[in-house]
Amino acid sequence: MNDIRVVVTGIGAVTPLGNSAQATWKNAVEGFSGAAPITKFNPEKFKTHFACEVKDFDPKSCLDRNEIKRSDLFTQYALYAAHEAFGDSGLDMDRQSPFDVGVIWGTGQGGMGTFEDEMKSYFESDYTPRFSPFFVPRMIPNMASGMISMKFGLMGVNYTTISACASSNTAIMDAFNYIRMGKAKAFIAGGSEAPVTEATIGGFTAMKAMSTRNDSPATASRPFDPERDGFVMGEGSCALVLEEYEHAKARGATIYAEVSGAAMTADAYHLTATHPEGIGALRGMKLALQEAGLAPGDISAINTHSTSTPVGDISEMIAVANLYKESSKQPVVTASKSMTGHLLGAAGAMEALLSIMSVKEDVLTPTINTQTVDPEIPDEIDIVLGEARQTKVNAMMSNNFGFGGHNAVVVFRKV
Repeated sequence: MNDIRVVVTGIGAVTPLGNSAQATWKNAVEGFSGAAPITKFNPEKFKTHFACEVKDFDPKSCLDRNEIKRSDLFTQYALYAAHEAFGDSGLDMDRQSPFDVGVIWGTGQGGMGTFEDEMKSYFESDYTPRFSPFFVPRMIPNMASGMISMKFGLMGVNYTTISACASSNTAIMDAFNYIRMGKAKAFIAGGSEAPVTEATIGGFTAMKAMSTRNDSPATASRPFDPERDGFVMGEGSCALVLEEYEHAKARGATIYAEVSGAAMTADAYHLTATHPEGIGALRGMKLALQEAGLAPGDISAINTHSTSTPVGDISEMIAVANLYKESSKQPVVTASKSMTGHLLGAAGAMEALLSIMSVKEDVLTPTINTQTVDPEIPDEIDIVLGEARQTKVNAMMSNNFGFGGHNAVVVFRKV
């Protein structure tokens, strides 16, 4: 199984930083913040009034009327990103068995917007209450993977991963493993989320998990800063085409990077908090590196999960410091959620995209907004602060951790 290599041959995105993969990458390198006041509803009843929304999204650019009518926004984002990634990959389904290409897709909550709208309509109706026949298909989390397969005629393995904020890293890992087992030649893998809704914003606000820096949304997400006060909600989708290396090479595909290792662990600690000593995170990173055949010193940088929460940022940095305890190389980290916000189930795909482009372009995206570094963070950690860093990037590790104690780590490297 380990003789089969897996590479990335297509990328697509619709994110708070841009409505394509390249626009997202360009704005990430420039240190652009996607945060602004919420426009999807009036947030005044909540303590948080801002989010990292997708801007100027037009599903009609690649979806037909029926696809739009039958799908929640999280599925529309998924189809949009998958359309770009599939086109970018150059896969020709006229020359490819549809059973050799699958879809594994991550989301944390699925069609929350649909659920809200339908329940409001039901309870506010002056007539006989009724639900739309599209209520269930629009709401259920697996519909994004299903509709992607329908759009492109992909009849291979097809399912949805739900592991909270680790969901799309889990999807990428599963696709990687299915290809290595010889069960498929290629996958569309990634994640999507449309959580800028009253229920989601209200729920996370009630947990006191989100920043309330309403006077300065663009600077609210500030990982590692002593004044961080919670994460900023983000939305959107990123899609990758993962392909068996020899298959990609034979058809002359463009290769962005290789997926060389992945792992999952559990904290077994708390409903929402990460383990304070980062034990599960550390184990996940070690296993992913082991599978990739790399040592910590071989990793050029880590795109950390760091969400700008008081507890989570520290525990992850403790894990990173312990990972490098026996290495002569200083760990380098960057936190792209400072720009994108936290895309929940789509976060892993978002950060995978940036990690892959870092490997391809030899540029590390910056951590913005952090004015000073929390003294609890180990001194030996080198954080890419303020501006992008031009440097040789041979391998990137991407971390994502979810409520319930789910830890998912993926390693990308140059081919």
